[in-house]
Amino acid sequence: MKSATPWKAVIGGSVGNLVEWYDWFVYASFATYFASAFFPHGNPTAQLLNTAGIFAVGFFMRPVGGWLLGRYADRRGRKAALTLTVSLMSVSALLIAIAPTYEQVGYAGAVVLLIARLLQGLSVGGEYAASATYLTEASTPGRRGFVSSFQYVSMTFGQLLGLGLQIVLQHTMTTADLHSYGWRIPFVAGALGAAVVFWLRRNLVETEAYTELEGTETERGTLRRLLAHKREFALVMALTMGGTVAYYTYTTYLTKYLSNTVGLSKNDAALVSFCALTVFMLLQPLAGSLSDRIGRRPLLITFGVGATFGTVPLMTTLSHTGSFGGALLLAVTALVIVTGYTSINAVVKAELFPTQIRALGVALPYALANALFGGTAEYVALWFKDAGVESGYYWYVSALAAVSLVVYLTMRETRDNELTEGSRPATKAAVPA
Repeated sequence: MKSATPWKAVIGGSVGNLVEWYDWFVYASFATYFASAFFPHGNPTAQLLNTAGIFAVGFFMRPVGGWLLGRYADRRGRKAALTLTVSLMSVSALLIAIAPTYEQVGYAGAVVLLIARLLQGLSVGGEYAASATYLTEASTPGRRGFVSSFQYVSMTFGQLLGLGLQIVLQHTMTTADLHSYGWRIPFVAGALGAAVVFWLRRNLVETEAYTELEGTETERGTLRRLLAHKREFALVMALTMGGTVAYYTYTTYLTKYLSNTVGLSKNDAALVSFCALTVFMLLQPLAGSLSDRIGRRPLLITFGVGATFGTVPLMTTLSHTGSFGGALLLAVTALVIVTGYTSINAVVKAELFPTQIRALGVALPYALANALFGGTAEYVALWFKDAGVESGYYWYVSALAAVSLVVYLTMRETRDNELTEGSRPATKAAVPA
């Protein structure tokens, strides 16, 4: 891994991340089709609230996955953790694909759906940290922002695959067939894809930063060790808060918002999301590379300002935009703002912790913030809509972004922090071990 850009490591780490997030987001993008399959017929918004609630439950499993698999990655290696997470995701996707409907077994089908989401939450809770840590450690200091940005390239590409498959199915199947059985197809594909990635990840090479520590530290990945970094723990939660709610608002929730509020057809809503996310994906390496030149804070601050002061006017304007072109322009604008966070948030968190606790230090606080603010974003948005005050959600997103903006303005730069054995964050923000 001595090259300026370790493409073998980038591809090996990212392809599994792609499948993980394909399965994670397929649930959200196909929820409008399978919501009625697991719950009694009635109010469509109420059905979406039920499926969104199960979606949120998956997020609350992520802290458990962050703790267990973050510890596993620090004690057994990044490669071992990456292989385990994709195995769990394969099982969860298969469970959703074969889950019985409400008409067949009543609420038992929803229980199977819930179990699958819990497994997904466990898996993704560890995947984020293992992938972020692996990509960061596998790159040279001057290229860490660029290399780690491929985490969100792969995450977004996974979502694009899900949306692309949705568009294909929408044009090749009837709406009735999609509601009946067509929604199962992407979950079958996800399970098979994860099985392939399992084999690919077995051939990854462990990072040098981790191999230097093997056999030298008995408290790697322990909560006791993590408690020596309380300020970094709190910092990760605070800088994640605004970014995660904005990200899920303009990615997983966007398709529902466009069809349920803006009034676009499901086909047009999916196509708007697909085009906007394609632009978003291509921006990630550019922004990550820019952070290697000017630092991480300028990009985070740009996001914070944009999300704090731009969310209300963007979402309000979008709600009154009935055209495909107008919706696409506003969606792209929102995702350009979010890029300031997504392109570098993984590397910033990894740069805050020493190798002995890096995976757990990234995983646990991020997963907690994600569960509290990212996983509930869709549910909160639908709750505001159901209560007749949908604009309240726009202010909610702005308020969380404002909190993160304060953190971005006051935190120290992390770009030049060392990642070698026994290193301490150059920010001097850490509590002495």
